[in-house]
Amino acid sequence: MKLWKNDKELFDIARKELFTALVGDVLDKMGYLHQFLSPSIKPLRSDMVTIGRAMPVLEADVFMEKAIGTQNPLMEKPFGIMFEALDSLQPDEVYICSGSSPRYALWGGLMSTRATKLGAAGAVVDGFSRDTPEILKLGFPTFSMGTYAQDQGPRGKVIDYRVPIEFNGIRVNPGDIVFGDLDGVIIVPKEAVNDAFEAAIEKARGEKLVKKALEEGMSTVEAFAKFGIM
Repeated sequence: MKLWKNDKELFDIARKELFTALVGDVLDKMGYLHQFLSPSIKPLRSDMVTIGRAMPVLEADVFMEKAIGTQNPLMEKPFGIMFEALDSLQPDEVYICSGSSPRYALWGGLMSTRATKLGAAGAVVDGFSRDTPEILKLGFPTFSMGTYAQDQGPRGKVIDYRVPIEFNGIRVNPGDIVFGDLDGVIIVPKEAVNDAFEAAIEKARGEKLVKKALEEGMSTVEAFAKFGIM
């Protein structure tokens, strides 16, 4: 019997009972061996957790805010189509962005304010974030390479969104699940979501039994032989 009826119920269970290391272990067993983003991607605050469906955003480096004599009309738009991408966020989606060099911030305070209003679940960027006090005050789950104030305005543009991207060499498709906590950010392919989370929930509940047995003095050898979990 399925343990959740919809994404909201699944995400509630995940926040209460799961963590990324456990989901990563399950994906390893399923043959998905490379689903964690780089360990350089960290939450702005250690207690931040994000889980939601991926809304992938493709960023590109530029070298002026508005290009002159361009062959591409997008180059005349400051920030490209970043505002359209941000406004398209749906409840429980994660803004996940890659494609640029780490020369500037890809996420900030006003973006967090808009994303919060839209009910988004978080932001994960392959670069820096800024306006840190504002984001921390909002409590919006933000995962980045760290904080850096330099703006993307004359340095980067969003050139597409809701398209497949690669983030640290990992493919991220619209509708995949992005799950991030202090130990990392993992991408759960949408075709693996049901099996992965059913197994993860079962493992989490089994680990409670192992923990209790260890606390009562059982050896790790005995515990693994009995429960098959460690």
